[in-house]
Amino acid sequence: MTAPPLVIRNLTFNSLELKLLERFEAAHSSPKKGGGLVIRTLSGLMSNITSPSSHQLAAKSESFSNHDVSVRIGPFESKPTDIQPNAKEVLRLTFEVQGQRYRIDTPTPSQRSTVLTPLSPNPLFEFTGIYLPQSSHLALYSSANLESWMSKHMNETPLSALSIPGTHNSPTHHKALPSVRCQAVSVKDQLDNGVRFLDIRVQPESPDDPSKDGLILVHSAFPVSLTGTKYFRDLINTVFAFLNDNPTETIIISLKREGVGRSTDQQLSKILKDHYANDPNRWFTENRIPILGETRSKVVLLRRFCLDDSLKGENGGAGWAIDGESWPDNCADGTCSSGEIRVQDFYEVAESVNIEKKITFSTDHLQKAAQGVCSLPGGANAAAAEAAKQPFFINFFECFEFLESKLLAG
Repeated sequence: MTAPPLVIRNLTFNSLELKLLERFEAAHSSPKKGGGLVIRTLSGLMSNITSPSSHQLAAKSESFSNHDVSVRIGPFESKPTDIQPNAKEVLRLTFEVQGQRYRIDTPTPSQRSTVLTPLSPNPLFEFTGIYLPQSSHLALYSSANLESWMSKHMNETPLSALSIPGTHNSPTHHKALPSVRCQAVSVKDQLDNGVRFLDIRVQPESPDDPSKDGLILVHSAFPVSLTGTKYFRDLINTVFAFLNDNPTETIIISLKREGVGRSTDQQLSKILKDHYANDPNRWFTENRIPILGETRSKVVLLRRFCLDDSLKGENGGAGWAIDGESWPDNCADGTCSSGEIRVQDFYEVAESVNIEKKITFSTDHLQKAAQGVCSLPGGANAAAAEAAKQPFFINFFECFEFLESKLLAG
């Protein structure tokens, strides 16, 4: 079956131009009799010099054709081309941006993403490509500076207009029960790699003593570590250390009370207000979706707990922190009563058929979020009004439930 013509999607802020197209015989194809044909237009550009860099090409790198081309792809544009992939060939594509060249071989050695090879000294950018051979679709995006990616966005951008990577039960990378441990790396590593939404569950340690600030990190009724109690204080210190080093960023913390004992949501809200989230220069605790310029170097608090009566009058009667109190459970598309949050959090997979449901619900939620259009007005007041139009779409991709014994046996 013939593959469709190549489509290139530019998911960066920069205009890209495809400048050079080369065709190599793939390593798994049959050798051609009589050697390879070299078709090349020589130029004085150093970046036109070809050399095999992929293990796919090493055995037969002498067999290729070379053509100068000019295909411009604007920022966030998808560009159909007349370039026809061939299952027996590897396409080497060289792109130019701001006078520098970057190269990728397709299909890539695996289905995973591939970092483009810079061909100029002191490259200004780092690009990553994902190639889908079935549809001949190459997506290119910027992969540099994951620790400060928000710096590329305007201050007027509502947080709900950004695609923000997050993790579920974020601090659960410690040695723990299998059902408790959801993460493989620390919160610091997550932040360094672009995560900006943290899902955290805590249990007040001394709820009846308002002078104590102890909040134990938990997952459901269990501590996140079997080797010693882990505390929210240490986690928040890690978060602020990251923000001190990367002041262009903001981190959304979704906080929920779990664990065991007699503590209440109201007690948790008081502990947070009195001992943690009381500095407006470090915390955003208004009950609305902010714009990025308001929250750089700050933590945005999204609460999944009820408020103490003393906090309900905060912010002119709007309450304290973004309201996720009525968080819908096990839902395909649920809305918090505040209207600021829409959630896909279907986790009921006791039957294998529900795995397909989970995939469908997840992709549907992505599509709904992508339908929102956010203009970027110049004024702060107009930007705030724009932010209020679109809720946070929060999309959980994980699901866990103990499978029925007959499924485990199968």
